[in-house]
Amino acid sequence: MVKKHALVVGSTGATGQELVKLLIQDSNYKKVSIFVRRNVDIKNKKIDIHVIDFSKLHEYRNLIKGDILFSALGTTLKDAGSKKNQYLVDYTYQYEIAKMASENGVNTYSLVSSIGANEKSIFFYPRIKGKLEESVKLLNFKKIQIFQPPSLIRQEELMRTGEKISINILNKLNKFGILKSLRPISVKLLASKMISQSYYDSKNKITIYDSKSILD
Repeated sequence: MVKKHALVVGSTGATGQELVKLLIQDSNYKKVSIFVRRNVDIKNKKIDIHVIDFSKLHEYRNLIKGDILFSALGTTLKDAGSKKNQYLVDYTYQYEIAKMASENGVNTYSLVSSIGANEKSIFFYPRIKGKLEESVKLLNFKKIQIFQPPSLIRQEELMRTGEKISINILNKLNKFGILKSLRPISVKLLASKMISQSYYDSKNKITIYDSKSILD
């Protein structure tokens, strides 16, 4: 197998951190370029760190070149401060980077979306996730892999009290066969699945992985 060059957007987030760790360990990847708002303390010969201004993405077009783009960028309404800001992060920035990657000849696009993503949803979050999915499907990638996880179990230091409570409730319900499709998934498992599936040559351009597919 020819060793690949991976691009990672959202590398400081919960899933992105796991992606970077696993890509460093993966001998099939020779280089990992990460795009961040501020410098991060990662020291590894595989890693190229690009500190960028996401509001001026066009200035970094020539950096977005490689074999596969892993997109794990995302925020919450609380952290973003407004729907406008959340839309910028969860749709605009991700779409603009994906578009530049496709135009620069990146072959594969791997996206962290969400369960229930639907551009026609009456709810804001699944609507913007669905809109992003539909937009990137039209881009000129050879292979597009979209992952729709339910609740994600983040690293302990990132977990909020409310997250721990809701995940605990869901896990208890799952034991009784209730809401199995909403079974929480660890970010490490999701990242591992994204990387393993990046090796898979599908006859279809677009593959959607729901919670069951991620767990299988």
